[in-house]
Amino acid sequence: MIHLLMFDWHELLQPQFYIENGGLWLLLFIIFAETGLLVGFFFPGDSLLFVAGIFSNKLIDYLYDTTHVSDFVSLLILVALCSIAGIVGNFAGYWFGRKIGPAMFSWPDKLLFKHRYLVQAKEFYDKHGGGAIVFARFLPIVRTFAPIVAGIVGMEKKTFVAFNIIGSIAWVSSMLMAGHYLYKFFLEHYQFDLTQHLEIIVLGIVFITTAPVLVKIFTKEKNKPTV
Repeated sequence: MIHLLMFDWHELLQPQFYIENGGLWLLLFIIFAETGLLVGFFFPGDSLLFVAGIFSNKLIDYLYDTTHVSDFVSLLILVALCSIAGIVGNFAGYWFGRKIGPAMFSWPDKLLFKHRYLVQAKEFYDKHGGGAIVFARFLPIVRTFAPIVAGIVGMEKKTFVAFNIIGSIAWVSSMLMAGHYLYKFFLEHYQFDLTQHLEIIVLGIVFITTAPVLVKIFTKEKNKPTV
């Protein structure tokens, strides 16, 4: 309660804030919201999962006492729960896109909407198929809008479902296990506690996950023909 009274808005960007104040249930909601709700794009998805991997036992304690259960079992349960949240979230975004998609193709161009962008998105999904859904999982912001766009452009439901499951499990398991096992490795071999340096780690994860997008944007701008 005291911590919440001293709340600072910048804490919303720190993954440990959600784990300390909301635990397992807030973690699952955020994973769902980041991929299923348009407003979820600002949540720290990658870094949140990484930090959740470090505190996996603490999070699973919300379900049962982990004192006599191996770390690996607790981690697997957390992977399963987070994967389900990601799958359901993506499917909610896809369903929303399917509902509004047909109408959008007849919308006139506006300040924030261009018909050609919709056509380009459809061509992108037609070219890359389900791989686009898997790849988008590892890109902040993109993963929020990818399932919605997939629904808008009419990606085949069976294709979306299959790659949605693959992408969610791959994203969740890689981030959670990286946090869990890197924490143990550095603590056991170098007596270096990652929990004491979470802000630097989070910044590093943000840089790594956004770098490919930034490179793509700047490369595209550089190669754009001048008039």
